[in-house]
Amino acid sequence: MTPKPLNSADASFLSSLEAALPADTLRAADVRYLEEPRGIYKGQPTAVALPRSTQEVATVIRHAGAARVGVVPYGGGTGLVGGQVAQDGSVPLILSMERMNQIRAVHADENVLVADGGAILADIQSAADAQGRLFPLSLASEGSARIGGNLATNAGGTGVLRYGNARDLCLGLEAVLPDGQIWNGLTRLRKNNTGYDLRHLLIGAEGTLGMITGAALKLFPVPAQTGSAMLVVQSPAAALKLLSLARDHLGEMVSAFELIHGQGMRFLAEAGLEVRLPFDEAPEWTVLIDVGLSGGLIPADALETLFAAAYEAGLVMDGVIAQNQQQSDDFWRIREMIPEANRRIGSISSHDISVPLSAIPDFITQGTAQISELGAFRINCFGHVGDGNLHFNVFPMPGKSRADHQNQREEMKYLIHDLVDRMGGSVSAEHGIGRLKVGDLERYGDPAKLSAMRAIKAALDPQGIMNPGAVLRQT
Repeated sequence: MTPKPLNSADASFLSSLEAALPADTLRAADVRYLEEPRGIYKGQPTAVALPRSTQEVATVIRHAGAARVGVVPYGGGTGLVGGQVAQDGSVPLILSMERMNQIRAVHADENVLVADGGAILADIQSAADAQGRLFPLSLASEGSARIGGNLATNAGGTGVLRYGNARDLCLGLEAVLPDGQIWNGLTRLRKNNTGYDLRHLLIGAEGTLGMITGAALKLFPVPAQTGSAMLVVQSPAAALKLLSLARDHLGEMVSAFELIHGQGMRFLAEAGLEVRLPFDEAPEWTVLIDVGLSGGLIPADALETLFAAAYEAGLVMDGVIAQNQQQSDDFWRIREMIPEANRRIGSISSHDISVPLSAIPDFITQGTAQISELGAFRINCFGHVGDGNLHFNVFPMPGKSRADHQNQREEMKYLIHDLVDRMGGSVSAEHGIGRLKVGDLERYGDPAKLSAMRAIKAALDPQGIMNPGAVLRQT
């Protein structure tokens, strides 16, 4: 059965909700709640609820359900697919987790940390580090991204190769379901085989099935020694062979393996971003490799041995191995600033995709060739090649702007996404679906999966109040 259209968060609803909450929980949403980083969506003027407890979150959602008012979850606002902004339809209420930002407990001997859903990712990393532990989820936005949003979008980042996605780093959740019930699933157990795992249902659901208010997270030993190197490779195919060689030499001690195209380095200068480049001229293809070694092993020596073997095999032509933490930080700053350079220059069409590892070279070759048939463009291809995730972004030539090519954006997107689909890949590797890719999910998603997703949404959220229009089209 199709749910009835939602009501707007009008003055009557807000007055009733305000009376049920502590003072200063509800306020007018300022501009930061109505924008998203890419500037594609603009939210409608509305109110934002800023609860301080899970019980208050439940109060908000119960009232919204009773009034059939949509609720848009808001974490750090760093999402790149519009999941945190609703610009169409009935005016929703924004529900922000920013006041629920505490580290609840660190169980160092268990390698577990428990945090509020609104805890900032960098604060979680710091709390773990203070206890001699590592929380390995790492993103460019970690200073403002919140763990509830990271889990709701199943965030990836640079450490997926070794530690997995956000899904793999979570033991338990506390959440408020669409009917206002609090699910107390904040277990620290690593074995808990008691039926359906609601944790995995909520992770990646982008707030459409409930609001994450707390999380029990996996911690890891801090590597005794870490090291980084930037190695110039002949091609993406050589980069994949280098990855295999690195794993042969170092096993699971390879923490990150990033592919960087020369265009990305050139964009850094063009965008006026200050970074220390280790090469006089940007190489065509570079790999940034990060290792975390156990006691007694020296990273620089291990990377030197790897470089020698790769050079002998004809995989690398040059390279720089970090001799200290500052040099390693400089390498990573190059990688982390590329998305900001992209933003300043302005892409025509951006693609967060994944393909099987062995398909990466053919994807880059074929994707570049297909875009070139549309005209002259610059392509910045970079990403977490160790897990098959590439950011394949198309930019105008110097002197042109993306506005000059807006009529080609849709064609570019479908060229690349159709290619990804033919290769057995995903058109959303780590950013999620949000509102931006609802049509892509319908175009490329497996029909049986989509049917099951709609059935789950209807069962848990029959009124469709939770993040309406995100992931699944609002009917």
